[in-house]
Amino acid sequence: MINLFVNDETSPLKAVILGAAKGVGRTPHFDEAYDPKSKEHIAAGTYPEEEDMIAEIKAFVTVLEKYGVKVYRPEIIEDYNQIFARDIGFVIEDKFIKPTILKDRKEEIKGIQYILDKINTKQIISVPEGIRIEGGDVMPWKDHIFVGYSEKEDFEKYVVARTNKAGLDFLAKEFPNKTIKGFQLNKSDKVAKDNALHLDCCFQPIGNNQAIIYKEGFKFEEDYNYLKDYFGEENLIHISRDEMYEMNSNVFSISPKVVVLEKKFTRLAAILEEKGFTVEKIPYSEISKMEGLLRCSTLPLERTK
Repeated sequence: MINLFVNDETSPLKAVILGAAKGVGRTPHFDEAYDPKSKEHIAAGTYPEEEDMIAEIKAFVTVLEKYGVKVYRPEIIEDYNQIFARDIGFVIEDKFIKPTILKDRKEEIKGIQYILDKINTKQIISVPEGIRIEGGDVMPWKDHIFVGYSEKEDFEKYVVARTNKAGLDFLAKEFPNKTIKGFQLNKSDKVAKDNALHLDCCFQPIGNNQAIIYKEGFKFEEDYNYLKDYFGEENLIHISRDEMYEMNSNVFSISPKVVVLEKKFTRLAAILEEKGFTVEKIPYSEISKMEGLLRCSTLPLERTK
């Protein structure tokens, strides 16, 4: 059986599901894509090739295993994108949450069913119909759960709005011992530089009390101010609009001291190294063309208590 426990974003990682690029299939047609960055690369003829994405994920596996992490991989479903494992499930404390996601991706959960079969069924919570949550919007952080979401008007307007108010309320009901803090994000179905697809596209905690943040990703300044007050302004690393577009906040922590990031994030890497972090740099820029990066590719199962 698999022991589940995740209470934050950075405690030493013991087990994780990492998405798979093998069998991802053809480049989708423009009208099949559901985020503006993918559409941008489809239109430009620069959408990532399967072999390049396989190589990038292989580099990620190498780093994870270097630190003794148990890495689970999905069983391959041919002609199906299984890279972004974070969207199809997430763990909070000792519970595995199976969310409802976009109907075009509903088959993805089958690829990790063999892993779910190793988890006590009492620890698996299925999100009811009508409640939408994706793991990229959900960040357990000690006594908090930070959640990116959209109120009804934006949720019904934008395809890129993935977590609704009902999702926020669901988490509050399931985890009454936590402070559930929701943040409305700026959305755009057409302009990738104006779109915070998930919370981890504009914010992510690192270390013990620091965070990477893109202020303009938040619809309301008061939400940004909440995080500034919580972490302390001196503990925030601000990124630019272009850096948000390249997904600089979507890094992945193996421990409070070890952070994995895309090798082209040179400014961020220099800041982190100056702060004393060990920075593992890997190629991941092809995968980033689908508006997801390192955190999006992972589904942590167990971190040290």
